Amino acid sequence: MMTRPDAASTLGLPRQAIVLAAGRGERLRPLTDRLPKPLVPLLGHALIDHHLHRLRRAGIQRCVINIAHLGNLISDHVGNGSRYGLAVVYSREPPGALETGGGIRQALSLLDDAPFIAVNADIYSEFDYLSLGHRPRSLAHLVLIDNPHHQPRGDFTLCGSRVGNAPIPRLTFSGIAVYSPRLFDEAPTATRFPLAPLLRAAATRGDVTGERFAGRWFDIGSRARLARATAELDALHETGLPLKT
Repeated sequence: MMTRPDAASTLGLPRQAIVLAAGRGERLRPLTDRLPKPLVPLLGHALIDHHLHRLRRAGIQRCVINIAHLGNLISDHVGNGSRYGLAVVYSREPPGALETGGGIRQALSLLDDAPFIAVNADIYSEFDYLSLGHRPRSLAHLVLIDNPHHQPRGDFTLCGSRVGNAPIPRLTFSGIAVYSPRLFDEAPTATRFPLAPLLRAAATRGDVTGERFAGRWFDIGSRARLARATAELDALHETGLPLKT
């Protein structure tokens, strides 16, 4: 059942989101020479379709998509978002893009001053965004996963709901989070910069919370990872095992 538009308010969920779709996709070349990463097909749909449908089911009403490389193909595919039940607008970045931090900072002008969900377009995940309605209040709330084979050292620690920077044991950031615009108060505008230093500084101050997600998650950042995700998901689909699409 689709979540009612007012359910986000009832559950304390954000009503707005950013889908981060500006990456070049170097490790997916030559596929991404003609197709941006968010339009790579998986389970018969573009990756970005999975994200937009899931966000809408969680009550998201407005979504910003940041675009750069082959961005016109993304905007042509998604349009104004009406076929997903969303209002979609675009934050267009210069050639080379602005990295995650700079991309979000620029896109803030298209959102209000409330917290928002952010999701990397180059992942596939069955994470239920409705769980974010129960997040603690903080500058950032990160969804963390067990370390995949390509990220054995992880990114952050998780003690209860508190995210930290201790060396071990660590979990990996999934690319799904809720951010307060205040996280970016001291960040430069119209500048290329990564997000990780902002998160690490906020975690040191005790301003980052998180949760562990143990469900299906795939990084579609390289040809090998795309092939692995495609094989595993196709096999599950063929055997009739449940997929939360």
